[in-house]
Amino acid sequence: MRRVSLALVIMLLAAAAAHAQTRGLSPTDYYRMTFVGNTEISPTGDLVAFVVTTINEEDNKRHREIWLQRLHDGRPEGELFRFTDPTEESTNPHWSPDGTILSFTSRRGEDKNNVWFMHVTAPGGEAYHIEGVDAAPTWSPDGQWIAFTRAPKDEDEEDDEAEDRREGWIAPDAISHTLDPSRFDGRVITSRRYKRDGTQTLLPDPATRDKSQLFVVAAAGGEPRQLTDMPFNVRGIDWIPNGNAIIFGGNPLEDDEWNQENTQELYAVTVDGGDPRVLTSNPGSETGADISPNGRQLAFVWSLARDVQPDIMVVDLNADGSFAGEPRMLTGEWDLIPGSPEWTRNGRALRFVAGVGGDRHLFEVSTRDGEVRQITHGDRRVGSLTTTSDGRYLAYTSTDVQHPAEFFVSRADGSNEVRITSFNDTWLAEVTLMPAERLSWHVADGTEVEGWVIKPVGWESGRTYPMILKIHGGPYGAYGNTFFQTFHVLSAAGFYVLYTNPRGSTGYGHDFQFATRGAWGEVDSEDYLGGVAAAVEKYSDIDPDRVGVSGGSYGGYMTNWLTATSDRFAAAVTSRSITSWEIMYATSDAGGLMEHAFFGPPWEQRERYRRLSPISHVENVTAPTLIIHSENDFRTPMPNGEDWFMALQRRHVPVEFVRYPRSSHGLSRGGEPWLLVDRLERIRSWFSHWLIEESRTTLP
Repeated sequence: MRRVSLALVIMLLAAAAAHAQTRGLSPTDYYRMTFVGNTEISPTGDLVAFVVTTINEEDNKRHREIWLQRLHDGRPEGELFRFTDPTEESTNPHWSPDGTILSFTSRRGEDKNNVWFMHVTAPGGEAYHIEGVDAAPTWSPDGQWIAFTRAPKDEDEEDDEAEDRREGWIAPDAISHTLDPSRFDGRVITSRRYKRDGTQTLLPDPATRDKSQLFVVAAAGGEPRQLTDMPFNVRGIDWIPNGNAIIFGGNPLEDDEWNQENTQELYAVTVDGGDPRVLTSNPGSETGADISPNGRQLAFVWSLARDVQPDIMVVDLNADGSFAGEPRMLTGEWDLIPGSPEWTRNGRALRFVAGVGGDRHLFEVSTRDGEVRQITHGDRRVGSLTTTSDGRYLAYTSTDVQHPAEFFVSRADGSNEVRITSFNDTWLAEVTLMPAERLSWHVADGTEVEGWVIKPVGWESGRTYPMILKIHGGPYGAYGNTFFQTFHVLSAAGFYVLYTNPRGSTGYGHDFQFATRGAWGEVDSEDYLGGVAAAVEKYSDIDPDRVGVSGGSYGGYMTNWLTATSDRFAAAVTSRSITSWEIMYATSDAGGLMEHAFFGPPWEQRERYRRLSPISHVENVTAPTLIIHSENDFRTPMPNGEDWFMALQRRHVPVEFVRYPRSSHGLSRGGEPWLLVDRLERIRSWFSHWLIEESRTTLP
C-alpha cells in the first residue's frame, strides 16, 4: 500500500509540475517585465550605460534608472550595477569624449534644470549641473565645448508659476475678437498644427513659440553663446573633429502647412560665429548626418520624396564644414530602408540598422564600392546600437519572439557576442511561450507574403483550436521576430495566433511597400485572407469557423474593413481604428499621410476616400466587435470609434465600446500600465467568449 501510495504521489507531483510548466503568459505578467534601452557604450569601451525601465503596479507608473556594466576586452567584468538614484527618474545617458563623465536627464524636486552630470572615475560621486547647460549635451571631440539646442530664453521672462497659462491659445493672426479677453478661456485656431498625439492638451499656436537654436558653452561651464537664429527648429547636431564648426539640420519650410515635399536641409556654422551656410538644396530631405573620424567626409540619409527609396549619401568636406564636391549615393542598388549612418573608425565603411523581412539588423556599406553586408544575424531585432571610439566593440539590444529586449556586446564584426543582462529570465522561467513558425504564401500576381504562427500553449494533437489574425499598424510597418505580449496572452488563452506582413509592409523592398498606394484595403485584403487560408491548410487543427481578427491603427482600419467586406471572421477587436477617411483627414494630426496615399485631399478624391472607408460597407458586418479607443488619441481620433460603435449598435451587431482616459494613440505600447494590462484582458476575454465559450454552448 505504501508503494502504491508513493507511486500515486509521484504521479500527482509530476502532473502538477507539468501543469505548472504549461502556464502561459497572463496580462498581469506585464508588471514583471523589465525593459532595457538607450544603450551607450563609453568611448574607451570599458563601461556601458543603459536605461532600465520597470513597472510599479501600485503607483501605476514606469520607473527608469541608468545602470552600468564594466567591460574588459568586450567581456563583462564584475556585476552590472545601478548608477543613478533609485528614488529618481533618470534616462538619456551620454558620455564625454574621454569617458570620464556621464550626462543624463532627471527631473529632481523643484530644480528646473533636468540635465545632470556625474563622474564615473570614482565611486560615490554626486550628480551636478554644468553652468549654462540645460539641454541634452553634445561634446566637441576634444572635450572642450558642449553644444546643445533649445529655445532661447528671454532675460525678462517671468517665473513659470506666474506665466500666462493660456499663452498661444488665441492665434496672433486671428481676425475675430472677444468682448472680454480675461473671461475667454477657449481657443482661436488658424493653424492645422493645434494638436499632437501624445500631448493630452491642445497645442498653443506655433507662431507664439520660439524655435530651438544652437548654443555652445565651455565644457567647464559658463554663459552659453547662441550660434544660430534660424526661422525653424535646429536639430541633429554633429561636430567637425577639429572643433571649429558644427553641422546641423532643419526644415526651412516647417511652418508652411501647405508644403507636402521633403525639404529638410543640412547647414554648417563656425563656432566663432558668423551666418550659417546651407549645404544642401531641394529636392529631398537630408537627415541623420554623421561626420567621418578624420573630418573629411559627411554621410547622411537622402529622401527624395515620400514614395522614393531613401539612400545613404557621402560627400567630401572642407575644414569649415562646407561641401568640397557633389554627394554620391552608396545604397542606390540596395532595396531596403537604411537607418542613420555611423562611420567605422577607419572611415572605409558606414554602419546602420535596417529592417529586413521580420528582422532588424546591423548592416555595413563600403564607401569604396557601395557593397552592403549584414553584420548581425538571426531571427531577432537589434536596436539602440552604439560603438566604441576605436570601433572595436558594439553594444546593442536584441529581442526575439520569446524574449523581451536584453543588452548585448560584441566585436565590431558581430562575433563574440555576449549577453550582458538577464532581467527577465526569472519570470520567463515560470511561463511557457510558444515559438513562432514561419508561414508564406503567394497572391494572385505571384508576390510572396510572409507571416508567422504561434500555437496555443498546451497544444495537443487531435484537438481543434480557434485562431486570431493580428494586423500591424502603419501600413508602413512590420511584424516579425520580436516580443509581442498580446500574441502570447492569446496563445495562453487557447488560440492559434497568425501575424503577417502583407503588401504595404516595410522590410521587403520599395515596390512591396508601396503596392497598396491608392487602394488601401482593396489590395492587402487578398494577403490577409490568403494568410488565413494558408494557416488553416497547414494546421489542420485550426477550426475555420472560429477565426477572429484584431489590430490597431491601420490594423484597426483593416479589422473594420475585413469584417465589412468579407464573412471570414467570427469575432473582432478593433483598436484606435479608422472608419471614415474623410473623418480621419479632418481630425487627425497626420492628414498629410492620406493626401499622399490617396493622391489628393477628399474633395479631389471623394470617390476613393469613401470607397475605401469601412463605414461605406458597414451594413455587411456580422462579427461581434469590441471597440477600443483612447480619449486623447489625436492620430486616429475618437470620432472613428464612435462612428463604428453607433453603426454596429444600430444594426444590432454585438458590440462593446471601451474608452480609455488619459491615453493617446500609443496606449498599447506606453500607456498607463494599468490601462495597458486592462486592454490585454479585454482582448483576451472578448475572443474567449465568442470563439471558445460561445462555441461550446452551440455544439450539438
